[in-house]
Amino acid sequence: MRTGPGELTFVWAALVLAGSFLLPAGATPARGADTIKASGGDILITPVRHGSVMIQYGGKVFHIDPWSQGDYSELPKADVILITDIHGDHMDPAMVEKLSKPSTLVLAPAAVAETVSQAQVIGNGEGKSMPGFKVEAVPMYNLARGPRPGALFHDKGRGNGYVLTLGDKRLYFSGDTACTPEMKALENIDVAFVCMNLPYTMTPEEAAGCVAAFRPRIVYPYHYRGSDLSKFQEGLAGQPGVEVRLREWY
Repeated sequence: MRTGPGELTFVWAALVLAGSFLLPAGATPARGADTIKASGGDILITPVRHGSVMIQYGGKVFHIDPWSQGDYSELPKADVILITDIHGDHMDPAMVEKLSKPSTLVLAPAAVAETVSQAQVIGNGEGKSMPGFKVEAVPMYNLARGPRPGALFHDKGRGNGYVLTLGDKRLYFSGDTACTPEMKALENIDVAFVCMNLPYTMTPEEAAGCVAAFRPRIVYPYHYRGSDLSKFQEGLAGQPGVEVRLREWY
């Protein structure tokens, strides 16, 4: 059946109108975005690359560890950028600059702020509340693994994991870390992004054990290059109430 120009216009308008009821105000769905229902509107989650994530909520765009190896060609600029550590797959000054607007808030540990001059420093245990969201910095560090005896890939206090509160939901981004006591002690986490890859962070089995301790409602394995995710899934198979979401990060 052929459709005339007037009918096409009507169909297109109907599609646009229908779409407007599915998205929170000010949000545009990115490619492959997952939706989490929250008070105040939907949270849109877009995996980008490795440990890089984009979050949209309440008309704001949050980029976590933006990295030039990700495809940002169709993604919006940031209202907030969170940086976890000084390593190049987390701290990319060129990408921070590319995604920034004059009003963009960049939060990072002190070691990052030495290079990313626009960053406001937030340290382990500190928090920052802004209209519509709250950010808490939690420790991320190695317990034993390092480049040589007596040294660690990530020293305690240098980097931040983050808990981002949006409406009634709490999202945790692990950054690069081992299964630390602070990670096990997390409470009321709705969505967790948990790293795993050797030698820098955890094995999938170690990551699963840590997730089982703090029991987020949804967990995304990320920063997992080369890891066997089936081992992570198996480690959580007996944990009711924890949903494992596998997405394409590479």
